[in-house]
Amino acid sequence: MDTTSLIGKELAAAINADTKARAAALAEQGTAPRLALVIANDDPASIWYVKSLNRAAERNGITCENVDLGIDATAEQIRVKLAELSADPSVDAIMLQTPLPKGVGLDDVSLSIAAAKDVDGVSPLSLGLLASGLPGFPPATSEAVVELAKFHAIPLAGRLVAVVGRSNVVGKPLAQLLLAENATVTVAHSRTTDLPSVTSAADVVVAAVGRAGLITGEHVREGAVVFDVGTNEDENGDITGDVNAESVTGKASALSPVPGGIGPVTTALLMRHVVEAAESAR
Repeated sequence: MDTTSLIGKELAAAINADTKARAAALAEQGTAPRLALVIANDDPASIWYVKSLNRAAERNGITCENVDLGIDATAEQIRVKLAELSADPSVDAIMLQTPLPKGVGLDDVSLSIAAAKDVDGVSPLSLGLLASGLPGFPPATSEAVVELAKFHAIPLAGRLVAVVGRSNVVGKPLAQLLLAENATVTVAHSRTTDLPSVTSAADVVVAAVGRAGLITGEHVREGAVVFDVGTNEDENGDITGDVNAESVTGKASALSPVPGGIGPVTTALLMRHVVEAAESAR
């Protein structure tokens, strides 16, 4: 069986073109959308990601400000800054970068981000809005899976979808988004008994557990669609996914590659969320 590669580049380009046009329209009305990136770490991967977001914002006509609180920032200092940015009418969107300083949990501080500015959907309030079907920003990575499926004309309604991973960043919000698309969803995880039997029963498998190569051919039934959300670093320093692509290729009907699948769509959706937040604020 030929396995279609679910490339995200074309979809990301289309989202970015729309975002750029909408950001330009806002700028013509007075001010460009403004994103604040709050940083309290010196993690190399986070530093790379911040630079990537800075470049994406610039390409889309979004003003991006890096707010570096230092690696010794306390939970209270982070909460105060997030609350300050949330109350600042010149700031349209806020993203809090992880990892956070030792002893500071995301749940401890993310509630200080106003839901209207929480463009990556990290706070418990945003997750609650999503679960309730109310307006709010879903985590962009979760949304990217659904958007990529739609772009490649992969039906979700009525299909069995196995999500491997139960994080608040991807697995849980993705389950809510898939339910909203009328999919039948099973959420599996590291303690699931006989994981292959669960995933091989599904029409669509989403790997979002953060373990390189976890999902292999034995986890996937013939003709299933596989979305790989994993971004792991291998022994050579290269990015690899949660799916063993070699063993799945030829068995799955489609597979999103790592890199080049979910990643570019995630970044594009984040920028779109910033513009949407700005439009709502105006």
